[in-house]
Amino acid sequence: MADLTSLDQLKDSVVGIDSAAAAAPVREPKRDALGRSYATGKRKDAVARVWIKPGSGKVVVNGKDMNAYFARPVLQMVIGQAFTVAGVAGEFDVMATVKGGGLSGQAGAVKHGISQALSLYEPSLRPALKAAGFLTRDSRVVERKKYGKRKARRSFQFSKR
Repeated sequence: MADLTSLDQLKDSVVGIDSAAAAAPVREPKRDALGRSYATGKRKDAVARVWIKPGSGKVVVNGKDMNAYFARPVLQMVIGQAFTVAGVAGEFDVMATVKGGGLSGQAGAVKHGISQALSLYEPSLRPALKAAGFLTRDSRVVERKKYGKRKARRSFQFSKR
């Protein structure tokens, strides 16, 4: 280590270390031979396998159009959130297969998978998706039923007689 005789020299050496550390985690895009990025999304009991590639914004889930598979507008909005936050709405085609859970969990799983795939395809989109919380797997799941209870926490009705 060099002799540091003043605070200015110390500050200059620390700034050099910070800039080197900040430049270190440069992420490379991960794409397959067909130019697609793949990611797995999860929510509740649903697991979605998602492939994205540049295109016209077509979303296919389990072989059906998104509007046919997720009929409720709220679920369609959930899936589109990742594109609007990243600012790339209508620029990517999505092909997803999803299993398990209900429609709401499946929509959340597809959103999580799209967000992960977008961050792999274009690493510069990662900060916006991370700030919105779309890259974090929502770990809330249904609590299991306990013995001696009617549901997870609900007790049987009390009767004095």
